Amino acid sequence: MEAVLSRLLEPVSRRGGPFVAAALVLLLSACVSSPGETVTSTSLPSMDRPGDDAPAPVAAPSGRPDLVTASDESPAARRARIRLELASAYFSQGQTTTALDEVKRALVADPESVAAFNLRGLIYASLGDHGLAQDSFRRALQLRPDDADTLHNYGWYLCQQRRFSDARTQLQAALRVPQYGGAAKTLLALGLCESRAGEPAAAERQLMRSYELDPGNPSTAVNLSDLLMRRGELDRALFYVRRVNQRPELASAETLWLEARIERRRGATTRVQDLGAALRERFPASREAAAMERGQFDE
Repeated sequence: MEAVLSRLLEPVSRRGGPFVAAALVLLLSACVSSPGETVTSTSLPSMDRPGDDAPAPVAAPSGRPDLVTASDESPAARRARIRLELASAYFSQGQTTTALDEVKRALVADPESVAAFNLRGLIYASLGDHGLAQDSFRRALQLRPDDADTLHNYGWYLCQQRRFSDARTQLQAALRVPQYGGAAKTLLALGLCESRAGEPAAAERQLMRSYELDPGNPSTAVNLSDLLMRRGELDRALFYVRRVNQRPELASAETLWLEARIERRRGATTRVQDLGAALRERFPASREAAAMERGQFDE
């Protein structure tokens, strides 16, 4: 199953088709956003450890170590963090080479930055340099084997390489990390990977788990709808895609077309005509509107 919602999921790069584009954003979201937070060009996960030359936490009156705050960040860690923020911003804007330069500078400042190696893996994956991409993810996991963001990214990368068994291992390891806040996106990735591996029942289980955790995610809803349509469960498929299309800011040519295809299989001719009119009005130049005009519902 290809990811639907190619426009919703793909603000970074259109290289490699809609499924690869969706993959890039899934990977990027794990690296640069907190759970439940919209991906932006400047948001990054906080650095979990200060540099080696950071001052030791001062003991609080109770005798317990004080909380680590910004004042505890070493100059080297601060430089690495700033470089990573720049790299993330450039990468989200498609300026891949510049992003890579900033990641290299971050690693000069902090050679053991897990976040830097993680982002380095994403960048090399987008460039098609699979040797360096894999090396980057592995290096990050050597430094921190239970880093859930890296496990997610590496697992989705392996899925893109059709190494489905290895991908499952990494994605499931991410889900086992205690208090991991990104479980919904990892379950979405796992569901898409199971679908690509030809395991529709497993795909549905993972997508349903993702939907239960984050019912407001349109990507999960539409991919679940697409899977159910292909399995012939039309009423269930219609439920999920309608939830997206009922919100004008989320509806796209792809989602309207998906609903039209489901309705046609259900024999709802009037509804198909209404959806066709919406496609022509809102997205007249789209390939979905052209397919509707030609009656090519099954291509």
